Amino acid sequence: MARSMTRFRISRLRWRSLSRFILLFFVGLSLCLALVACNRSPQSSADGGNSGASTAAAPTGGPVNLTLVSYAVTQSAYAQIIPKFAQKWQAEHNQEVIFDQSYGGSGSQTRAVIDGLEADIVALALALDTQKIEKAGLIQPGWEAEAPNNAIVHKSVAALVTREGNPKNIQGWEDLATGEVQVITANPKTSGGARWNFMALWGAITQTGGDDTKALDYTTRVFENVPVLPKDARESTDVFFKQGQGDVLINYENEVILAKQKGENLPYVVPSDVNISIDNPVAVVDANVDKHGTREVAEAFVEFLYTPTAQAEFAKVGFRPVDPTIAEQYANQFPKVTKLFTVQDMGGWDKVQADFFDDGAIFDQIQAKVGT
Repeated sequence: MARSMTRFRISRLRWRSLSRFILLFFVGLSLCLALVACNRSPQSSADGGNSGASTAAAPTGGPVNLTLVSYAVTQSAYAQIIPKFAQKWQAEHNQEVIFDQSYGGSGSQTRAVIDGLEADIVALALALDTQKIEKAGLIQPGWEAEAPNNAIVHKSVAALVTREGNPKNIQGWEDLATGEVQVITANPKTSGGARWNFMALWGAITQTGGDDTKALDYTTRVFENVPVLPKDARESTDVFFKQGQGDVLINYENEVILAKQKGENLPYVVPSDVNISIDNPVAVVDANVDKHGTREVAEAFVEFLYTPTAQAEFAKVGFRPVDPTIAEQYANQFPKVTKLFTVQDMGGWDKVQADFFDDGAIFDQIQAKVGT
């Protein structure tokens, strides 16, 4: 009987131990399930109970800084574009983008980047300036193919700004070669923008059936009417307006449109029979974005510049957009040009630089003759 009672006590102890173990197991399991449910609940509320991925942006690192280096007259457009891109990036990537911006003459900005200004993106007045940064080893060859439209983000054409009432009745390129008109333009040896002016003059002849001999004669006669050669476009504008020199200023269409928006109603003529397409490129500075770890956001910003949203902002401040739909919307703002030629039609910037602007080339020959 005693032995039977002992077996009973041992069996009861074993059962209590087993019961306690089973109870603790189910308590632990319940807690685990509760924790899993808590962790899943935000996703369930975000996607309406769908078991798929949450629509909420995944958390990322801290703010990212981008440095944009551009030329002066683009600033009004980027003032509107940058906040729109930053908002889009924040919504899609849950990350703040902070822009450092630098504006100035395209040639000066080019030198600054080469000398150490760590631009992530450059948006300059002409591809020749971007090519200089490439040759300095900061941009990889083939950058033109990295963005739409051969990396041309907006355009303009040459415009002839006259005195009030246009007293010399200047209507087109041919009027600049008469002996009665003084022409103000910057020096293409020191001003990238002035190279557009020079090529517009030269192409006005060669792109309408004339040969190089006729182009040289015409361009020489124009520069005989140039009383002074300012170093850059800004200085040439000061010479024309502040110093009162000249009858006509060769300028960009986008600049006079922007000036009008700011209350300066400048009289001007856009030669519509033949004109040059002033193509303005954008590029990611490879060496710097790789150093900063900003390639993804920099490339996204460049891509954003070609969207209708950004193209409309360029059009509003006087640039001819490259997006066909936006160009059509703003067609009334831009006179149609019958013969619109590009630097590529003249052999590209390397050839243009060698033929016209290197030491001893055609521009130096003209200057030696006219003595400006």
